[in-house]
Amino acid sequence: MAISIGIAKKDREAVAKHLSRLLADTYSLYLKTHSFHWNITGPQFNSLHAMFQTQYNALWLAADEVAERIRTLDVFAPGSYSQFAKLSAIKEEAGVPEWKAMVGQLVEGHEIAAATARDTLKAANAAGDDGTADMVTGRLKEHEKTAWMLRSLLK
Repeated sequence: MAISIGIAKKDREAVAKHLSRLLADTYSLYLKTHSFHWNITGPQFNSLHAMFQTQYNALWLAADEVAERIRTLDVFAPGSYSQFAKLSAIKEEAGVPEWKAMVGQLVEGHEIAAATARDTLKAANAAGDDGTADMVTGRLKEHEKTAWMLRSLLK
């Protein structure tokens, strides 16, 4: 059955490419945040362990929302580590940095995801895709707020 939601196929595919990058950034940031939750040590253990848990849970839900939006546009969502590695601008952390470096990497990751969300928002607006624009605006605000909260720990 053909999809008829008022957005041309080429426009849906263009928006889905941007959403796929946002999904990859979101999932990569989820993995990094979860790893840091497991491996945090030092004087900030209690507060950061709890904060990271809240953040990775939010990212997990966000990844699902973004992937389902891609499917709503009738495009298949990426779902493998290799696909995410190609699409994400967030660098993988193979080691276990000290807590300040963890926080710094998460600030950077949320800033990258915010920039990806901005690009996605532009593509959604250009395509007249209000549903994606609405969802991505929320994601943008969350990434900016989380980056600010994390950045505040480093001052």
